[in-house]
Amino acid sequence: MKFSLFLQMERYSQDKSHKELLDELTELVQIAEAGGMETVWIGEHHAMEFTIGPNPLSFLAYLAPLTKSIRLGLGTVIAPFWNPIKLASEAALVDIMSDGRLEFGIARGAYQCEFDRMAGGIPAKNGAGHLREMIPLLPKLWQGDVAHEGEHWQFPTSTSVPKPQQQGGPGIWVAAREQDSHDYAVANDCNLMVTPLFKSDEEVGVLMDKYYTACAKHPEKPKPKIMCLRHTFVHEAEEDWRIGVDGIRNWYAHFQGWAKNDQTPENGFCKPISDAELDEFEALQPDVLRRNVVIGMPDEVIERLKYYESTGLTEYSFWSDNSLSHAEKKKSLQLFIDKVMPAFK
Repeated sequence: MKFSLFLQMERYSQDKSHKELLDELTELVQIAEAGGMETVWIGEHHAMEFTIGPNPLSFLAYLAPLTKSIRLGLGTVIAPFWNPIKLASEAALVDIMSDGRLEFGIARGAYQCEFDRMAGGIPAKNGAGHLREMIPLLPKLWQGDVAHEGEHWQFPTSTSVPKPQQQGGPGIWVAAREQDSHDYAVANDCNLMVTPLFKSDEEVGVLMDKYYTACAKHPEKPKPKIMCLRHTFVHEAEEDWRIGVDGIRNWYAHFQGWAKNDQTPENGFCKPISDAELDEFEALQPDVLRRNVVIGMPDEVIERLKYYESTGLTEYSFWSDNSLSHAEKKKSLQLFIDKVMPAFK
């Protein structure tokens, strides 16, 4: 099982500059690379300070000359917000800039507030149609000429300019939750990205079952990679678990503030939901959250991840977004690298 880092620029007030956040993100990526992590993943979000990612390809182009070996992953671009020709061409350019290190993750999108601003207000669930129309186009554009007359996009004969450095283009990863998404990914030669969010390890087992079901439906296809993304906080002192829990609860308070889509943002900020509202989610109560997401001392985290490895998971992604300070994030990540990862060599 390989390890990767997933992160965003997180901003909760105007007290911290965007440049400072970019420098901190870069430092975490360089720590991950020095520690032997396989990939760094950065996602796409719009008009929200809570998770800053207007174009993850820009982040990866910036990081390319500041890193040497770590692979640079889109985690993920949102299909309905892109034109296929533009996306294929920009991704190919970043693949060249990074000497063939690009990993290409794509999703349908989730926040309705983003669809209201970026896609004319169509229901977020309708993004699945864009995703499934987009995915077959990308390899064709990376390889040569293609004309397209589809439901969402139409264009005359076109190609990706430039072409990616990786033969045939970077590997495509699809964010999947439902069984039909797993089936589609396997049938279309895509790797899978799954996240249980704040659910327990039972959900990890459910997601892996969907993966194996999809593989069984398509025995003619090679078994794809599957990555699991989880909030992770490693601590040394027993009592420090509460630092991680409080930070991740605060993250989900902001997440729900945006997901409810019932307030007008002010300069990119939405108010988080209250602790009382958070407590209405049983899985977000402190003791439950501590058990469900990966929070623990190194030995405890190793034990959890040994189960993940036993399911056949090919990659575990350390999700560092948790509203905590940069110092806390660095400390947790370094503990993971120094005390957890060696158990999997």
